[in-house]
Amino acid sequence: MIETVRNIPVKGKHQRPIVTDVFYRKTGQPKSIVIFAHGYKGYKDWGCWNLVAEQFAQQELFFVKFNFSHNGGTLEQPIDFPDLEAFGHNNYTKELDDLQSVIDWVLKDDDFSKEIKFTDITLIGHSRGGGIVTLKANEEPRVNRLISWAAVSNFAQRSSTIGELEAWKKNGVKYVLNGRTKQQMPHFYQFYKDFKANETRFNIERAARNINIPHFIIHGTKDTSISFEEARNLNKWNPESTLLAVDEADHVFGSKHPWQSQHISEHLAQVVNASINFIKH
Repeated sequence: MIETVRNIPVKGKHQRPIVTDVFYRKTGQPKSIVIFAHGYKGYKDWGCWNLVAEQFAQQELFFVKFNFSHNGGTLEQPIDFPDLEAFGHNNYTKELDDLQSVIDWVLKDDDFSKEIKFTDITLIGHSRGGGIVTLKANEEPRVNRLISWAAVSNFAQRSSTIGELEAWKKNGVKYVLNGRTKQQMPHFYQFYKDFKANETRFNIERAARNINIPHFIIHGTKDTSISFEEARNLNKWNPESTLLAVDEADHVFGSKHPWQSQHISEHLAQVVNASINFIKH
């Protein structure tokens, strides 16, 4: 039977809780830790992520997923985006700090000490989260494996165009429509300032070239949100990495939100099974 502890408020550096879930089989036997980071306009309970967490836990892995502190969710309502003000104040520094806080927390929490291998941590990130875990794997020596799902390879390309940048600076905010919730989601100009101030740290190519732990890159060949070429880039920058092309798969590997089925999509099952196999072997 899988134990789940949901919506644990983990304290981070940025005055907002990092709302966290853990999934595991309570056996008293130490398990490899897997920490999953969601993507842009994402959250820990999106689509199939709970079913995914259960599959990892069934394979005797200790699976942790969380909401970035400024992803727009709250402790009371971790799904969707009730706090757009927080969303607008998110940035890559906060996400890297949040991930570090989750790593530190899981290694220190006495409730789980009998269930985890303290020296065996895998980071998995989807989309923008894939970029974040790549950066973190390069700077956190306790990480043993890195897996990216449909990850970005370049944050600079996503910061802003010149014309848009001028308006963004003048207005202090720009908005992006969320096609599903129909919310106009704010991005305050602090995001760009934070990026420019930390451009070297946020260079995914630099991180990928430095990584010397097992590195698995998974990407759908029909991803229209983040091109498959970005996976090729990551693989090229780290020649020791392994690239899995999921034939015909889209950016979310056939999943969506809300997800009504009790089974994950065929493409996502391929991703999950390959990831578990990579961790175990």
